Amino acid sequence: MTTSSGESYVLEMDKITKSFPGVKALDGMTLKVRPGTVHCLVGENGAGKSTLMKVLSGAYTIDEGRILFKGNDLHGQKTADTLELGISMIHQELSPVREMTLAENVFLGREPSPPGRSGRFFVHFRKMYHDTKELFDRIGLPYDPKAKMSTLSVAGMQQVEIAKAISRNASLILMDEPTSALTDKEVDMLFKQIRELRAAGVAIVYITHKMDEIFTIADDITVMRDGKWIASGPASDFDQEKIISLMVGRTITEVFPKIEVSIGSDILAVKNLCGKGFRDVSFSVREGEILGLAGLVGAGRTEVARALFGLDPYTAGEVFIDSKPVTIRTVRDAIAKGIAMVSEDRKQEGLVLMRSVRENTSLANLRQFAPGFFLDGKRESEVVADMIDLLRVKTTNMNTPVQNLSGGNQQKVVISKWIMGDLKVLILDEPTRGVDVGSKSEIHKLMCELASRKLAIIMISSELPEILGMSDRIIVMHEGKMRGILPRGEATQESIMNIATGASQRIA
Repeated sequence: MTTSSGESYVLEMDKITKSFPGVKALDGMTLKVRPGTVHCLVGENGAGKSTLMKVLSGAYTIDEGRILFKGNDLHGQKTADTLELGISMIHQELSPVREMTLAENVFLGREPSPPGRSGRFFVHFRKMYHDTKELFDRIGLPYDPKAKMSTLSVAGMQQVEIAKAISRNASLILMDEPTSALTDKEVDMLFKQIRELRAAGVAIVYITHKMDEIFTIADDITVMRDGKWIASGPASDFDQEKIISLMVGRTITEVFPKIEVSIGSDILAVKNLCGKGFRDVSFSVREGEILGLAGLVGAGRTEVARALFGLDPYTAGEVFIDSKPVTIRTVRDAIAKGIAMVSEDRKQEGLVLMRSVRENTSLANLRQFAPGFFLDGKRESEVVADMIDLLRVKTTNMNTPVQNLSGGNQQKVVISKWIMGDLKVLILDEPTRGVDVGSKSEIHKLMCELASRKLAIIMISSELPEILGMSDRIIVMHEGKMRGILPRGEATQESIMNIATGASQRIA
C-alpha cells in the first residue's frame, strides 16, 4: 500500500473501535507500519495495546474501522486466516503444549505429512524434527527439537515461540512484551534475530514498557492512551520524557518517589540461612525500611524469599520475628507470623484469574469476613472498595474478573490482598515487572506509604534504577551467597554490578 505522499505501509489500521461490556477498549485507534521496520507501540497498562494486537491477529473482531494488510481487507478474518496471510503474534503470556516436543509445538496445526499420505492422522516426524533442527541452528537456539516443552524455562519457551513465528515466513510479527522473562544475554539474542528479520523485510510491531528497549530497537514509535492514538513518528523524534508525558497525559519527573521515613528496630532477621540455591545468608530488615535484594539471574534472591514465605524449605539457619525465633515450614506459618509475598509470576502464583477483583482481594483474609459459618458479603464489599480506592485499581467494578484487568492493575490487586491483613513484613519479588511507567510510580508511592506505616519491605528487582531509587539498604547476592551490603547513599550501578558479577565484595 502506498499513500498519496509516496509512503509505503505493510499495515494500515484506521479508526479502529472495539468495545467490551462496560468499557471501550479502542476508540478510533490508528496504526501504520512500514515494511522492514520495528514499530514500537507504547502506552500505559490498560491503554489498549494488547487489544489492538488481538484485533489485528483475528482474535477479536472490530466494531468500527478498517484494517488493510498488504492490500487485503482483514474485516471478518479469523486467527487462522491472518496466519495464512503472514501475520504471527507472540503473546506476553505463553501457552505452549508442555507435554509435546519442541518440534511438535513449532509445527502445531501444520505438521508435514509423509510422501504419498495426507490427513491429520499422518505426520512425517523425521522431516518435522529435521526442519526444526535447521531452524534452531539458523537462529542460534541450542535446544533439542525432541525435548519436551516442559523441560524449558519460561525464557526458553519464549524463544521457541519466536522461532515458531519465524518458521511461518511471516511478513508481520507482533511481539507483546517478548523480553519480560528473558535474561540480558537472551535479550541480545532476540534483538539480533529482530535485526535479521528487519533486514529480510519483515515488519515487527513491538510492545514494551522498557525505555532502553524502545530506543535500542525502534525505527518508529506510536503512543496510545485510553484506547486512542496520541502520536506517531520516527524514533528520533522522541525521547524518554516525551514518551512518558504522552503516555500518561502528564509529566512524571520522579518515577521513584522515595520519601524518608523513620526506621525502627529489626522486624525480621535471618542468620546463616541455607536452602536450595542459597547458603549462609544473614540479614535483617527493620520497621519502615525498604531493603533491596539485587543480583543477576540465578543469584538466589527469589529462592531466599520463597524460603521465608514457606514455599520452599530452608535446610539450615535461623529466622527471627521481633527478635524471637520462629519456624517457617509452610505458607500458613509465614502468614501467621505476619509475612506476605507478592510473587514475580502474578498470574500463576498470585491470582485466581477467572475470579473477580473482590474475591481475589479478600481471598487471603476470609476469616475477618466470616467469623462464623457465613461470609459477611456487605463487610467484604466495603473493605474491598476501600482497597480499590487506596490503590487506584482501574476496574469497571469489583465483580469484574481479574483476568480482564491490565497487568499493572492485576499487580495492585495482588498487593491489596496482602496489605488488607495484619502484616509485619512484605516481600515484593519484581513488583513492577511488565508494568507501565505510570503504574510503576503508583506502586512505588504505595511502597513508601506502607513503609511509613512501619511495615518492613523486602524488594527484589532486576532493574538497578528501581533498586537504587527505592531502597534504604541494598543486599547484593552472587551465586547463592551475600556478597555485599550497601547503604543507600553509597550505592551506584557500578558498585552493585561489581559485586553482583563477583568482581568485588563488601560485607560490613
